[in-house]
Amino acid sequence: MQLNETRAWNRFYAEGTPIDIEPATGSLSDLLDERVAQYGERPAVTFFGKSLTYRDAVDRVARVAQGLYDLGVRPGDRVALVMPNAPQHLIAFYAVLRLGAIVVEHNPLYTRDELEVQFRDHGAQYAIAWDKVAPVIQNLPKDVGIRQVVSVDVTRAMPLPTRLALSLPIAKARESRAKLTAPAAGTVPFARLEKSAPLDAAFPRPTVSDVACLQYTSGTTGTPKGAMITHGNLWANARQGAAWMPQFRHGEGRIYGLLPMFHSFGLLLSVIYAVETGSNAVLFPTFDPELVSQAAKKLPPTFIPAVPPMFDRLARVAKEGKLDLSDVVYSISGAMTLTPAIVKRWEDQAGSMLNEGYGLTETSPVALANPFTDTRKIGAIGIPFPSTDIRVVEPNEPTREVELGETGELLIKGPQVFQGYWNRPEETAQTLLEGGWLRTGDLVMQDEDGFVTVVDRKKEIIITGGFNVAPTEVEKVLTGVPGIAEAAVVGIPRGGGAEIVTAVVVLEPGATFDEDAAREVAREQLAEYKRPTSYRVWEELPKSLIGKVLRRRVRDTLIADRGAVRAAPAED
Repeated sequence: MQLNETRAWNRFYAEGTPIDIEPATGSLSDLLDERVAQYGERPAVTFFGKSLTYRDAVDRVARVAQGLYDLGVRPGDRVALVMPNAPQHLIAFYAVLRLGAIVVEHNPLYTRDELEVQFRDHGAQYAIAWDKVAPVIQNLPKDVGIRQVVSVDVTRAMPLPTRLALSLPIAKARESRAKLTAPAAGTVPFARLEKSAPLDAAFPRPTVSDVACLQYTSGTTGTPKGAMITHGNLWANARQGAAWMPQFRHGEGRIYGLLPMFHSFGLLLSVIYAVETGSNAVLFPTFDPELVSQAAKKLPPTFIPAVPPMFDRLARVAKEGKLDLSDVVYSISGAMTLTPAIVKRWEDQAGSMLNEGYGLTETSPVALANPFTDTRKIGAIGIPFPSTDIRVVEPNEPTREVELGETGELLIKGPQVFQGYWNRPEETAQTLLEGGWLRTGDLVMQDEDGFVTVVDRKKEIIITGGFNVAPTEVEKVLTGVPGIAEAAVVGIPRGGGAEIVTAVVVLEPGATFDEDAAREVAREQLAEYKRPTSYRVWEELPKSLIGKVLRRRVRDTLIADRGAVRAAPAED
């Protein structure tokens, strides 16, 4: 197709955005060192008002790297990170990379069972974990093979008054300090690693083609898989992001880290893009508009990556006069549909554009976005990033492109496309086609200008709060509840582009449905965002001729039956 062959969509790029980026030739460790040389005394990360300069951050990275090496971490080893957003998370990330080891990010709110599945898959023998969840890692079965857990007290990165205020009832400041510095039993305190001698500068560095991290994704099958993402993939995507926002002033930016760093979206934009642009990553351990408002009084944001519900909430706070967004130059939304109502509400307060981007864990993660120009098309996911090619093909015949305006599966090719799934060659072969083309599994339409709109998800993954929920995983948990014979889990649309996790169950003969029991089992085995919000009991589930439950039909029936699921209020 001529449009895709010539990248004719580049005529809609913002002034200063190139058709191609300069290829990454080094590692993320090299990137960090480059920024220290340029911006050494400028803040690299801020947490509750306390900052670390780029020079201080790199010094800590070198010390933690040596501390990890002393524990036994070697190049190629997987090291699990199980932490909320905090400076120690950023330091640990770069320290693991400096050794040539591989970071494996985990949601710190995962249950023991959920973590066990992933640990068995990637085989990490070392974990750096928030001290509140370190015992969960320690209590994984012995055959999982955990050798050492490093515990992180994230409050150590806060100013002392904030740390004391967050501690338990304070009788004496000295006693409170002692409680705050006590490590989790049986673990190595992260603070001890920070006191190690710096790693020898001559220690071999990772290369552009080395795997930097494994990011777990449910992909198209619902089975968690570790996407292998290289240093080059991540650096390229950061460069693409920088090219997309040419008016963003390097060395002066303040990027608000509202998204969790264990998520590919947050990792790229709160950590790597921040370093690429020499920016100050202002981190938040959780999304709290009050914390954002307090931080903005001293360090107003200039770039905010987030998901639609976050933008909507912050815009409403700004309208109340509690948050000044006037310094924001760019805002990018992802993970779910961005509605025109949220765009208007945000732009009325910020005075700058909010645009939607599109990507997958497998694209490190961003591949398309609306341009920051008047030619953008709200409702579309935009046009390809620099150095990125796409095709829209017949889903069952991925070598044949469909005509413009017709629905087909989106294929992506570019320097940000991942290297495959960890220890899953068959699934890698199904996803990565000849020539490096990635099958996204998403059905889209491309118009005559090259703008792409998502029509539907070929995969049945539910998106809620910006996270992916695999129906198969939830169904497996529910069918373990006494009295439940079958279950179908689907996502029902609600306002703002989010979905409600809804379960339809079929009971065993003579059984009665105990919703409290189902919720209790879900609470024990599933992270909060995966747990069904609503339950329905049916006599039978719709199935195909081979007995496969037809989730799409379940979903359509629930949507049609307005009395079954009460939708959220429409956007105003």
